[in-house]
Amino acid sequence: MLLPRVALAAFLALGQPALAETPDAVPAAEVSVDRVAEVMRLGDLFQVLRDEGMSHGAELQADMFPSGGGSDWTTEVSGIYDATRLQSAFIDALRLQLSYQPEDMEAIIAFFGSDLGQKIVGLEIEARRAFIDTATEEAARVAAEDAAASRDPKVALIRRMIEAGDLLEMNVAGALSGSLAFMTGMSETGAYGAIPQDQLLSDVWGQEEQVRADTSTWLYAYLGLAYHPLTEAEIRSYVEFWESRPGQALNAALFGAFDTVFRQVSLDLGRAAGRAMLGRDI
Repeated sequence: MLLPRVALAAFLALGQPALAETPDAVPAAEVSVDRVAEVMRLGDLFQVLRDEGMSHGAELQADMFPSGGGSDWTTEVSGIYDATRLQSAFIDALRLQLSYQPEDMEAIIAFFGSDLGQKIVGLEIEARRAFIDTATEEAARVAAEDAAASRDPKVALIRRMIEAGDLLEMNVAGALSGSLAFMTGMSETGAYGAIPQDQLLSDVWGQEEQVRADTSTWLYAYLGLAYHPLTEAEIRSYVEFWESRPGQALNAALFGAFDTVFRQVSLDLGRAAGRAMLGRDI
């Protein structure tokens, strides 16, 4: 899933008087966003994101406080990555991010609700789940390099998809934003002493080149693994969807919603890590 930018104007269901006349009726725009969440299987995706978060929390503990944290840290991380809460916040943010155009929403739902759309969503979620295992990710990186070296035509289509969704820059921006939020959270606890905000910004932006290189490698590996079972024609159809107006609107909305939700996750995680490093109750 292209992850994974406004305000959503109130939608008046003109031509649907039953909605306007019924006080408890759910606005059509909200129903549509809920349907988008359903066909894109956001419930399944957020379960994977939770598993990713728990794995990341274990890595932080090993790197930053191997002799501390323990069950308290695990409980804190579990609460931060609560899938139900994050999914609910994400859908709320998506409603605000997605500029409502009835024809765009219909096209989004039609594509992802189709057989091909459901096949693609399933492959993306499974590839993301597989990437939690570092050996699988490394093997996918090698496979992506081999595919590029052999001029596999699917690589050109994946490159076109990355360009259509501005995936490299959007992911780099998200990673740097998350890193700044994490360091800000740690700084608030005093774990590293009082660090001026401009120094935090400088430290984070100093990572940009490395983040961009790693993100590019990750994108080709992840998308290559996810779309390996697809034909060139199927990938081309998907790329053409993302190049369309509905695809562009959805892509921006998804990135905006993820940035809103996961910047807060990074801030909370930084605060918890800072408290753990100081030996305080977390």
